[in-house]
Amino acid sequence: MTYDVISGSGLVNEMHDLIAAVTPVVNAMLQLGVPHYVGGSVASSFHGAARSTMDVDLVCELSEDDVSSLMRAIGNEYYASESAAIEAVRRQGCFNLIHLPTSFKVDVFVSRRRPFDLEAMQRAEVQRIAVEPRTEFAIATPEDVIVSKLEWYRLNDETSERQWDDVSRLIDLLAGDLDRTYLERAAQSVGVSDLLAPVLRGR
Repeated sequence: MTYDVISGSGLVNEMHDLIAAVTPVVNAMLQLGVPHYVGGSVASSFHGAARSTMDVDLVCELSEDDVSSLMRAIGNEYYASESAAIEAVRRQGCFNLIHLPTSFKVDVFVSRRRPFDLEAMQRAEVQRIAVEPRTEFAIATPEDVIVSKLEWYRLNDETSERQWDDVSRLIDLLAGDLDRTYLERAAQSVGVSDLLAPVLRGR
């Protein structure tokens, strides 16, 4: 079961700004043929665990050869560093695009191409996140959002209450609809099975 981000959160103005910030980047990825999906708090909000955010996580399989074309395609409405983007591609890290009219930040994560990363990319589905204007993005599945957030929770010394809260809320909302076999396998592949087990217990 999925939820419209706007009606789920009630933050209409924020969602309009978010859409304005991320749509040009998504369109550029589509033009370049770069596989991508929206993850993070926007994806968890779409799946029901809504909360306010001023950034968007965009996971992609960007190559170094694509960077200059991406920068040209998004134009001058973003604060962006081409050298930072190239470095992020080389180390399979993250770079930022700040949409100047809205101040929304698009965090572009370059896929590490682990088995989990490749499968999450394949599993992402194009979803409608707004009716007016009609807007569709590839969105991470709830299982992949949960695993990614558990991994970030671990990487941040298991101190991020926001990540843990998002995971708990998603599991509470969608427990009966989750693919637990895949969820447990994916968690094991990135080393967070011990974090997943207690939050799944009893649900």
